[in-house]
Amino acid sequence: MEKIKAVLFDFDGVMTIDKTGTESICKYISRNMGIDRNLFETEYRKYNIDLLIGKIKHEDIWDNLCKNIGVNIPIKILHDSFIHTPIDNDMYNLVKELKEKGYLTAILTDNKIDRIKMIEKEFGFDKYFNAIIVSGEIGSGKDTKTIFLKALDKLKIESKESIFIDNQDRNLKVPQELGIKTIFYDDKERNIIGLKEKIKEYGIII
Repeated sequence: MEKIKAVLFDFDGVMTIDKTGTESICKYISRNMGIDRNLFETEYRKYNIDLLIGKIKHEDIWDNLCKNIGVNIPIKILHDSFIHTPIDNDMYNLVKELKEKGYLTAILTDNKIDRIKMIEKEFGFDKYFNAIIVSGEIGSGKDTKTIFLKALDKLKIESKESIFIDNQDRNLKVPQELGIKTIFYDDKERNIIGLKEKIKEYGIII
C-alpha cells in the first residue's frame, strides 16, 4: 500500500456540525433577525452558485437580497454568521493529531471565498492546515478535477498519497478517478471513532 502523506478535509459537514455553509448562514441570520428562514433561504439560494464559484461576493448581492425580503439586514450580521459557524471540536482534535504525527492536512471546499477567509482568520487555520483550497477563489468546485489537482500541487504530493473526506457521496467521484483515497463521513452520525478506524486502514498512524 502506498504511504499516505496527506489528509484532505471537506469543510461544512465535516469540520463543522451543519451540513452546508448555506445552512449555517441562513439559520444564524433568520434566528438573530427574526426573519422567516424559508423566505431568507429561498432568496439567498438564488445567488448561491455564483457565490460558490467566485463570480460574485456577498457585498455584491446584499442590497438586492435585503430588498427582496423586505428587511434591512446589517452586513455585520452576515459576517457574524460566518464566525459563528458551529465547529466540530472532535474533528479539529483529529487534525491536530495528524499534524503532530507529521501528516499534511488541508481543507478542500466548495465555498464562498469571503466567508472562508473570515473563518480562516477567526480560527487561525494556518496553525492546523498546510493548504486551504476554496472553489470561490479558483472558480471551480468538486465536480471538476481542478480543485483537487490544485490541492495536490500545493501540498507537492501525488494523488495516491492522499485521502479525501467528505460528507456527500457525489463529491467523492472525481477524487476517486484521480486515484485519491476517499472516505464518506456521515454528518448525522458524526462517528469520529469510526472515521479514525477508517483512516487507520490506509496506514495512517494516530
